[in-house]
Amino acid sequence: MHRPYSVLFISRRNAARSLMAEAVVKRHAHGRFCAFSAAVEPAEDPNPLAIEVLERAGYLTQDLHPKHWREFIGPRAPVFDFVFTMSATASPEAFPEWPGRPASAHWRYADPVKATGEEWERQRQFACTLSSVERHMRIFMQLSVAALDRIALHKSLDELAAARAHEPVH
Repeated sequence: MHRPYSVLFISRRNAARSLMAEAVVKRHAHGRFCAFSAAVEPAEDPNPLAIEVLERAGYLTQDLHPKHWREFIGPRAPVFDFVFTMSATASPEAFPEWPGRPASAHWRYADPVKATGEEWERQRQFACTLSSVERHMRIFMQLSVAALDRIALHKSLDELAAARAHEPVH
């Protein structure tokens, strides 16, 4: 069996959205994925409403805390298969070339921390964000990653063959 795929979710502060994604993947991955989350500018603590909504939905939260993305570089860092930014303010950042050359994308979610209004309205926004993240992560985790691996390998081999076809003959 292939090792679990590692995925890193990055947002601006790692206080809500990326923590939600980490919690969702950890709960529903069934050993296929390992999830981590990080920030460009980490908050001191997770947003209390994010933690409340996650716990009400049955997610484990004791290990969730904001981390800087630099914690995930270096010789002891996990090799990621996927790196996803989750906020418009994190996506333009210049991240390093991650070991393993992971697939990356920007998955934008509205920031529930910016919700205004009564307490119930803000809680509802956090719940809506969690629902969106759950839906997205469940779809992502159902993809046939093995098929994607084969497609990527064939694409790389085709690109290598094309490059060699254009090399000058000595």
